[in-house]
Amino acid sequence: MVRPIPLFAALLTLAIPLSLLAGRVWLDPSGETANTTLILAELRLPRALLAIILGAGLGAAGAAMQGYLRNPLADPGLFGIAPSAALGAVMAIHLGMAGTLLLPGFALAGAGGAMALLGLIAGRTASPANGIALFTLAGMMIASLAGALTALAISLAPNAFAMSSIVTWLMGALTDRSWDDVWLAAPLTLAGILVLWRAGRALDALTLGEAAARSLGVDPRRLMAIMVLGTGLTVGTGVAVAGIIGFVGLIVPHLVRPLTDRRPSSLIVPSALAGALLLLVADVVCRILPLVTELRLGIALSLIGAPFFLWLLLRMRRGLA
Repeated sequence: MVRPIPLFAALLTLAIPLSLLAGRVWLDPSGETANTTLILAELRLPRALLAIILGAGLGAAGAAMQGYLRNPLADPGLFGIAPSAALGAVMAIHLGMAGTLLLPGFALAGAGGAMALLGLIAGRTASPANGIALFTLAGMMIASLAGALTALAISLAPNAFAMSSIVTWLMGALTDRSWDDVWLAAPLTLAGILVLWRAGRALDALTLGEAAARSLGVDPRRLMAIMVLGTGLTVGTGVAVAGIIGFVGLIVPHLVRPLTDRRPSSLIVPSALAGALLLLVADVVCRILPLVTELRLGIALSLIGAPFFLWLLLRMRRGLA
């Protein structure tokens, strides 16, 4: 069996130099391009690091969420945290408070509100089955409510410039991100990945069934709290600094799972590396496409993710036939 962690780590190591050199202006490794050092230090390097950080968080969250819900079609973006973070950011733009740290702060507040609401609604049951069902339904309700409020905020935008800024931001991108975004995203995302990684053994136990998980000492309420915290930190931080970038958490675990023993605990770290690789490569492709304006990263991932999701559905249908 191929070892996924060394494989994806090696691929990521190869992709990083490509990410630093690629763009509308390709940099000459010999340093003959004008302002090479400035472009690398202030534009390309923080953007590449941000792609790695956010991709790792989304990949780990997707693997953990699919293990927790025992559903390979689960995506962390479906459970209300990403739409709520987006709502917070939209409110910051709507109120004219989209400063360097204010916008991510509003988005993180939105993600925190969704996490608290998820815990409040679904965290009072001691039954794993009921808890997971409530978790899913509560997440869908929060996502729907946040989406409706975001649409309302767009329709009530004070001027066309604010409306354009909101719509553009919602598409998701790493354009013009700086070291401030890296310093904000790195600790929160890494903390989220660590929380999800520590839940791996409990997720392994859950695959054996609810009764077996309980007999092995899994506390359903604690596990749900861990999932809410870990997913909220990784997904909420990603939305806070880059807008909505979907489908990474859905796609990556399916690419990694055949390379592992399929236990959730052995999937989280490789999925984090694969998510980082996917987002880094997707960002490079967005930069080098010969378009008038740069393709937004969220749109690019949706163009990849939607057909992938359809393929999963068709494969599942064939399996049920």
